[in-house]
Amino acid sequence: MSVSPATLPPVLLHSEAELARAALATPLLSRAVRLARWAGPETRVGAGGELVDAQLPAAAAELGLSADDPDAAAYASEAWRVAVDTGLIDVTDAEEEGADGTVTQGEDLALLSEGSPQDVLGIWLGALDTVYADATVPDMENLLDVLEENGQVDFDELGWDPQAEADFLDGVLGNLYLLTVGDAAGGESPVPLPALAASMIVPDDMGEPTDDILEQVSDAMMKLDDQFRLFEPLGLVEYQPVDEALMADIDDETDRPEPAPVDDEDVSRYGMVRLTPLGLYGVRARMLEAGVDAPAVGDLADKGADALLDGTSGFPQHAAQAEIEQWLGRHEPLVAARELLAAARGADEGAPLRRLRCQQALSLVGDEAEPALRDVLDDPQLGGLARVWLAEHGATDVPAPSEELIFWLTIDTLAAQLSVEGNSDELQGLVEGLAQQHSGFFATAWRVEHPATADVLEAMGRLHPDKKVAKEARKAAFKARNL
Repeated sequence: MSVSPATLPPVLLHSEAELARAALATPLLSRAVRLARWAGPETRVGAGGELVDAQLPAAAAELGLSADDPDAAAYASEAWRVAVDTGLIDVTDAEEEGADGTVTQGEDLALLSEGSPQDVLGIWLGALDTVYADATVPDMENLLDVLEENGQVDFDELGWDPQAEADFLDGVLGNLYLLTVGDAAGGESPVPLPALAASMIVPDDMGEPTDDILEQVSDAMMKLDDQFRLFEPLGLVEYQPVDEALMADIDDETDRPEPAPVDDEDVSRYGMVRLTPLGLYGVRARMLEAGVDAPAVGDLADKGADALLDGTSGFPQHAAQAEIEQWLGRHEPLVAARELLAAARGADEGAPLRRLRCQQALSLVGDEAEPALRDVLDDPQLGGLARVWLAEHGATDVPAPSEELIFWLTIDTLAAQLSVEGNSDELQGLVEGLAQQHSGFFATAWRVEHPATADVLEAMGRLHPDKKVAKEARKAAFKARNL
């Protein structure tokens, strides 16, 4: 997989039981299972384990496919190949050359009804390998045209590089995975096929695409259209194919149109795709097999609070929330609060964000945690967030914070927000509001003994739209650096 592991947020997977049920319900695996149960002593196969042509009509009928359907034999052949490749059917080669082989039901067939969800998903992943291999081979008609006399394929004449094809598909699915796990809406939004193709073709630093690049994008779209049509019956993706009228235009080599700009209403005609929950599981499994670090929400559930706060520091908000909820589900509230507060201490660069995640976690803990928060009221790093929590929970007898503590907590919170959001509009609004509410903020803030004071004040000067206020912030930052 070509995705950079450093860019991968954690994925929130469905439970293995839910995924296994989804796998069993996919059209392709369902067909493979039906053929595996249909096969018997009279079933005959060729040297490669494929059904002989004479038995394809019976196999198609078993699948409920009409004899008039021109694709019936192809569907039956595909399902049979999956059944063989995944161990649902065992093939015995013929003893005599030229004779047909025989089959028996494979041991793995019983796992689909008697095995664990992991067993079912293992078989589904085997089916994914089969379809993946089919998706990266050239069209059979083109393949037959370039067969040499010795039966070998002339790859140069075909213009096909097997490794390059596999790398391209890995990259496409990797990009689709990244778009899905990084979507705060949970990956519900489908991705336009032109955008996905362009993500693999158009260089990041290119302004206006050239005619050659546009033609490559168009070719990639047609290739992806074929590939996603193969993946959909296995449940990897939900796919709306390219409009047939557009495909007819693109196939006209004498007058190939450039992909024209389209509005939101028309973009779906160019194909729309999204990974299903099962597809997320499958692509992640392939990434892990390739050595890519593809974290999943729940990986930190059995780790310590320090690992939780450090690990979620780079997570998107929705993923951090889900990870924290799973972690809290395995800990008693009071014990969890004490561990989180202990892990939130520190003066290193990542400490402010750890404290922000700590606050996020503590907001999900009930009143049972109150003793842990009262224990840190006098802590210079934790006393501020402890007071916030106690106030939100209606606690009484909470000492008022000193001005020094208020300013320290403000700098700490802004430092955490900067590390998460950078120069976002939301952070700019927070900076504007803070400067407006406290007219003398900068006159005091530069004295705050916090490692990030100068950086925060410098950022405030960069973010505040009022030139006078921004200048005050920059002056305060200069003083802080020379304190």
